[in-house]
Amino acid sequence: MPCRSFPVRMIQKRFKMVGVIAFVVLLLFGFYQVLPFADSSRPPRPADPIAQANQITQANNLGTPVSASDTLEEEIKMIEAKIRNIEQGKKSYPEVKFLTYKDRKRILITGGAGFVGSHLVDRLMMQGHEVTVVDNFFTGRKRNVEHWIGHENFELLHHDIVNPLYIEVDQIYHLASPASPPNYMYNPIKTLKTNTLGTINMLGLAKRVRARLLLASTSEVYGDPELHPQNEDYWGHVNPIGPRACYDEGKRVAETMCYAYEKQENVEVRVARIFNTFGPRMHMNDGRVVSNFILQALQNESITVYGEGEQTRSFQYVSDLVDGLMALMNSNYSQPVNLGNPEEHTIIEFARIILSLVGGDSKIIKKTAMEDDPQRRKPDIGRAMKYLGWHPKVPLMVGLNKTIEYFQNELRRSRHSERNFHMPDMLEL
Repeated sequence: MPCRSFPVRMIQKRFKMVGVIAFVVLLLFGFYQVLPFADSSRPPRPADPIAQANQITQANNLGTPVSASDTLEEEIKMIEAKIRNIEQGKKSYPEVKFLTYKDRKRILITGGAGFVGSHLVDRLMMQGHEVTVVDNFFTGRKRNVEHWIGHENFELLHHDIVNPLYIEVDQIYHLASPASPPNYMYNPIKTLKTNTLGTINMLGLAKRVRARLLLASTSEVYGDPELHPQNEDYWGHVNPIGPRACYDEGKRVAETMCYAYEKQENVEVRVARIFNTFGPRMHMNDGRVVSNFILQALQNESITVYGEGEQTRSFQYVSDLVDGLMALMNSNYSQPVNLGNPEEHTIIEFARIILSLVGGDSKIIKKTAMEDDPQRRKPDIGRAMKYLGWHPKVPLMVGLNKTIEYFQNELRRSRHSERNFHMPDMLEL
């Protein structure tokens, strides 16, 4: 037994000796660090390497010593200058009205990156509401609303409403749908799905969150009317299998869905039957009368009129339409309402007006009439005047001049950096 325990005792003694030696070495090293001659052979090391570099640079350039406080002050000035440069490039927004939580609404606009939708976005944002735009960019464009991207009250969702959407909102402006003949004829199935499945999805959302929904319907529900002017009690004269049926019948069934949800599910609905509208941000090649004529006149091309040009249209400026949509949404009236300008012009007359405003050498030529093209179109706005106190205010010539100016700026663009942002009327300084 004594022979077995001897190695253990020896090992313990050796560990103690090693510990004592290590302690003594550390103690001596500590004394060496506090002695005055310890660091005499090396210069003091500044806390900040950048400050050290600045000290050396300034000393070399000026031939004079630079204190650490002076160096720090210079660094702070450099940082402040950089911050100012960054802030100059920071995106700025128009000053919007502040609303308390009791007055501020969460508003969804489907198709909000489109022509009419973007102007509605501007108006609601300026009023201080929280606006969410949903668009699949089939005809809408991001640059129509780019001036609001990043604002705390604005959100842009790339989404197709043919698929369900789950968000919290107080009001829904359902504007999503191709609206010009070339666009909705290009993909009639998509047009039908947007106006049927998309409308069902939006009505379902309105039901779940108890929101009020406004449907942007159209004067096309009247088809080629046999009644003139058209009032809201007229049922229409529509070809259900014609080339325009995907849009005409799509909007008619969308109206039917709205009133079915109102009756069965108590959803609050509003229906606006919109007549021809024009203004800045119109797509230049959307095939509508105004955009076609202005673009052709600006490029000195022949102005094409289909048929004899004796068919009539009524044109309203986009800001008037936005006024009407908002008045209808916030009213207590739930039946369909016409929103349009009752000032009626023939197509050939309108072509001559555009030509006189633009100038140039364009000629008016006639082509074969389009199938199912309505011959007369004029709204009866008695209901809008009675229940909304609404009527169009912008004169035709004023609106046309603003639209022509926008198209001229658009044609001048040769690169993305050359912005053609139309400052809406309520944002003009």
